[in-house]
Amino acid sequence: MNEILEALARLTPETNPPSLGALLAETAARKGEQWAVRCGDETRSWRDLHGRTNRIARGLALRGVKHGDYLTIALPNGIGFIEAFYAAWKIGAVPQPVSWRLPVSEMKAIVDLANSPIVIADAPFDIGRPVVSIADLLALSDDDGDLPDAVSPAWKAPTSGGSTGRPKLIVAGQPGVRMEAAWTRWRIAEDDVVLMPGPLYHNGPIVTAFPALWVGAPVVVMPRFDAEETLRLIEKHRATWVYLVPTMMSRIWRLPEETRRKYDLSSLRTVWHLAAPCPIWLKEEWIGWLGPDIVWELYGGTEGVAATVISDKEWLAHRGSVGSPTPNSEIEAFDAGGRMLPRGETGEIFMRQKQGPATYRYLGAETRALDGGWESIGDIGWVDADGYLYLADRRTDMILVGGANVYPAEVEAAIDEHPLVLSSCVIGIPDDDLGNRVHAIVQPRAGLTRDALDAHLAERLVAYKRPRGVEFVDSPLRDDAGKVRRSQLREERIAALKS
Repeated sequence: MNEILEALARLTPETNPPSLGALLAETAARKGEQWAVRCGDETRSWRDLHGRTNRIARGLALRGVKHGDYLTIALPNGIGFIEAFYAAWKIGAVPQPVSWRLPVSEMKAIVDLANSPIVIADAPFDIGRPVVSIADLLALSDDDGDLPDAVSPAWKAPTSGGSTGRPKLIVAGQPGVRMEAAWTRWRIAEDDVVLMPGPLYHNGPIVTAFPALWVGAPVVVMPRFDAEETLRLIEKHRATWVYLVPTMMSRIWRLPEETRRKYDLSSLRTVWHLAAPCPIWLKEEWIGWLGPDIVWELYGGTEGVAATVISDKEWLAHRGSVGSPTPNSEIEAFDAGGRMLPRGETGEIFMRQKQGPATYRYLGAETRALDGGWESIGDIGWVDADGYLYLADRRTDMILVGGANVYPAEVEAAIDEHPLVLSSCVIGIPDDDLGNRVHAIVQPRAGLTRDALDAHLAERLVAYKRPRGVEFVDSPLRDDAGKVRRSQLREERIAALKS
């Protein structure tokens, strides 16, 4: 068992942990004018962060936000996003983050589901509810003194459209109090400097950036991910801890070698990647580049039912694995009839906690579950004899080609290995003969040809897994969180075929 699993196993819940608002007050009293958050040219000290969020919290209360309300936060990456979360916690509301780029119709569907009294955003839009900015809320109160202590019934409620495309809230089962396991799991210490290039409205950045602040570690937030800028900021701030997803790792690795090599990354102690499968070749390159004991991976859904963790050393002994379950987790593969499969056989991955309270509840969806407390978040994979989990793909993304299963993630990993590919997405298109055919959408670098890509894939994939159609596009297919709207891309192409 690795050091993180051992540390987690030793943890016991606190009897009366402080609220997240009180925790910030304690840190502000201890660290005062030391910096807490930076984004671009803007910086907040711990004292400023505490005082401003007290004012914003009073502004929220004056706008009708009450204890237990969901507060929709539609802000881009920046210090304002951090402040909105803390202000919500300080009055016992539940922060409910969404992408600030969402179409108004999607935004309205989420806000209606959450029944948020107001929405925090930089610019107004019409969804039938008040939309206010951080500046609007600050203008409502100049009282930065402490508020009566409050505890949010849930510390977060991010959204997910999942495979249905319909919004759902994933409401955390943990209240808004100090959770020591949150930063222990991620190897974050008070003397770390955390760099966050990911979009804060996604769960991965939320569950890493905020625990860093809870333990007193300062956080550098990037307004948006940029490959070279990430390296520059590591050097500038002597960052010790960085959050990445495989898309970011790929874009950084595709930089010219002289660009990558010119930055001093010697301060790095920990690099975590999660949120999407990482191609084996890419992970090998990163481990070789940064050296041992730095690259870590976690697998687990926003629901938090279970998780796996793997260090770089373990991964080299179990190439392709996403790790073994954390101490309170169980993970196994099941067949379509709900029967647990023998180790090594591929099926749908179900997970459960060995003990403890529920980690989440859905608003707008039902849990996919089996008897015995087993739950699925829709992934396909297998568990080896040593208990290490390997992922194949999402259950809903699998393509059935002439009776054979094709996992898009496997095909995408092979495509992305080509040095002239920036990103890719593989989907199934209906086919009268085979049922479905594999179609690849590729964002290329200059010089990539279909013949060159076909030759590349012929060395890596069996014939039925190779794309019958290849489409080159100019824009990125995955966002900075490594997510792709596969169902939307598929529907658009099927509609085009029918027109």
